[in-house]
Amino acid sequence: MHFARAEPEAKLKRKQAGAWLKGLRNRAGLSQVELADRLGLKYYTFISQVENGFGRVPTEAMEGWARALGESPSLFARKLLEFYDPELHRLLFEDQP
Repeated sequence: MHFARAEPEAKLKRKQAGAWLKGLRNRAGLSQVELADRLGLKYYTFISQVENGFGRVPTEAMEGWARALGESPSLFARKLLEFYDPELHRLLFEDQP
């Protein structure tokens, strides 16, 4: 992959991850403020930034996010890795001959 194409693709993937996360939050019946409270965040705006594709869930926070959203931490992290680093996800989880 060329680097010129990598950045727009990464932005698109972050937006897709954000939409997925927003769907999980809505399904859990939580507002951004409520999720921020569950995660111990001082400001809910970080949730908004992540959901809008301007940030990403830090690796060290993935388990907390998963539990706050009622998701399996392993499956949650695997799905985020698919968005945030698709090549690493492919190498780790796709069977290859």
